[in-house]
Amino acid sequence: MKRTMIVSALLVAGMIGMTGCGNEQKGNAKVPAIDPANMDLSVKPGTDFYLYSNGGWMQKNQLKPEYSRYGIFDMLTNNNLEQLHAIVDEVRSVEQPAGSSAQKIATLYNLGMDSVTLNAQGAAPIRAYLESIEAIKDNKEMTEMFAKMHKQGFAPYFVTFVDADEKNSSMNIATLYQAGLGMGDRDYYLGNDEDTKAIREAYKKYIHDLFVLAGYDEATAEKAVASVMKIENKIAKASYSREALRDSHNNYTKMTAEAWKKADKSFDWDTYFAAMNIPMSDEIVIKQTGFFNQLAKDMADVTLDDQKLYAQFNLISNAAPYLSDDFVNTNFEFNGRVMSGREQLQPRWKRALSTTEGAMGEALGELYVEKYFPASSKEKMLELVRNLQGALSERIAQLEWMSDETKARAQEKLANFYVKIGYPDEWRDYSALEIKGDESYWANILRSNEFEMNDMLSKAGTPVDKNKWHMNPQMVNAYYNPTTNEICFPAGILQPPFFNPDADDAVNYGAIGVVIGHEMTHGFDDQGRNYDKDGNMNDWWTKEDAAKFNERAQVLVDQFNAVEVADGVYANGAFTLGENIADQGGLLVARLAYENSLKDKERPAPIDGLTDAQRFYIAYASVWAQNIRPEEILRLTKIDPHALGVNRVNVTLRNIDDFYEAFDIVEGDPMYLAPEKRVNVW
Repeated sequence: MKRTMIVSALLVAGMIGMTGCGNEQKGNAKVPAIDPANMDLSVKPGTDFYLYSNGGWMQKNQLKPEYSRYGIFDMLTNNNLEQLHAIVDEVRSVEQPAGSSAQKIATLYNLGMDSVTLNAQGAAPIRAYLESIEAIKDNKEMTEMFAKMHKQGFAPYFVTFVDADEKNSSMNIATLYQAGLGMGDRDYYLGNDEDTKAIREAYKKYIHDLFVLAGYDEATAEKAVASVMKIENKIAKASYSREALRDSHNNYTKMTAEAWKKADKSFDWDTYFAAMNIPMSDEIVIKQTGFFNQLAKDMADVTLDDQKLYAQFNLISNAAPYLSDDFVNTNFEFNGRVMSGREQLQPRWKRALSTTEGAMGEALGELYVEKYFPASSKEKMLELVRNLQGALSERIAQLEWMSDETKARAQEKLANFYVKIGYPDEWRDYSALEIKGDESYWANILRSNEFEMNDMLSKAGTPVDKNKWHMNPQMVNAYYNPTTNEICFPAGILQPPFFNPDADDAVNYGAIGVVIGHEMTHGFDDQGRNYDKDGNMNDWWTKEDAAKFNERAQVLVDQFNAVEVADGVYANGAFTLGENIADQGGLLVARLAYENSLKDKERPAPIDGLTDAQRFYIAYASVWAQNIRPEEILRLTKIDPHALGVNRVNVTLRNIDDFYEAFDIVEGDPMYLAPEKRVNVW
């Protein structure tokens, strides 16, 4: 939740994974810079550049039953899981010192792999917790339970997290944020199209089946369905839309906890803040005041019994992936098959490994970096970052629509980017995390969640640690964080096809160069532009420049709104605006940086009949190669702030003049967009 709110990443969280990049250390065979077999040369670049660049790869990599989407990121994730699997097996093969991170990794993984014990336990690991919810006698005890659940990583109604104060970014502050929806997005509750209604009916069955599996009778299961839907429908109606959540200024209200208690009657805040160890005199940030205020009005007919059943459902649903196979399969049937179209559950070892990585990500990252990440990759990345930073500075200086006053502030922000590459300078300490082999898998998951939450909550009122990483080093991803004005490129993404030591410069600039430019541009997208060089939410734009920015951004919104992703379903240009601006900016900045790198050098000759400019754009398109199920297209269009891969290529490239020249695209070609309709934001 926290990362989704403050970090602009290259990919949606559900897609990020882990992978190795140890070509130089392991002596692997060279990876082709561009493999013609991955292309479809029967398609002309001006007809469909995505298929031209990726058609061969898509044919060779058909969707397997366990995937709702399989692309380059998933391929690298899968490769890395094999590597990480080997690391964990090596750790398990010898007795590790008691209390060490290695011993905890081995213990947690072994618990996840022990299907015999898990199936014998059934619902036993959650039985006492369910009974404690059932025993609640009044609203005060109910509030205390919700606070306990929040501290254990659950999200009934809302979440509380601690992060940098957006208007005083050097200090951490406790923050309240809307949550509480089991289907993840308000549109699943409010929409009336046939697909959405079918998903709602499947969700009701999911609620019912989980309660039956947990040992409740049919009448209780039916009552649970009614109570959960009653509460979650109210939450959905009160929730801000995806587009409204992008408005940084309207998602920030700061006051003391005492003042908030007087302003909002949706909750017993005295009891809640006491349970969360937040003094009433402390300042807090409320991200969506309207959500809480509306919920207060709508909760009048919600009974204590309704709330108990809602809390119990939160528990059972969150625990289901870590219990016996009947719970796991029921969870998969809805969240995997119905929601995203996956046909088959991942093998147990992948699930156990992902859980272990989720609990002890940096500890695994330390082992991963030691084995797979060459120091030379970090050195090359630093050089690329400097080149991209210089190119973005040039583009800002040349902007015709921006005043000198705003340009100066933009340049100042760019010069103050904090760059992280590879892995943290100091590794996280997991000594306070208890992993016990003589307790249930679920009990250890709960303790892991509490460890994370306690660590985070303890940071309230303390200075922000800019050296803290928001992603594990093994992730195939990258991010920009506005409150620290930082760009981060974990070790996991520094491998082919993103970063290829064997590739020509044009290909590396088209792949990892665009990734670098993408994250830099996030500092100036529709959300990032609201933060200054120090990470404070601060309007550093002139009114005229802000209007010109919004005018150009709206053109991009309209372009994506016009894309039909399924019959009668269109892309959401406003929701995906930040990522679309970053994709476009990344391309323009990386292209200029590449050209700058050729100064005083002879332009490289074509390779395999492709010019360096052509190779740049093919390299960009190739990292978005994927196959995807229809259900996943619909789900991601609702929840993902990134456009679909095909549109990150075809729609974005249509705005770039140089792309037309590289492939001789002319009027009449499907990829052609008239010059007066093209737009460049940065």
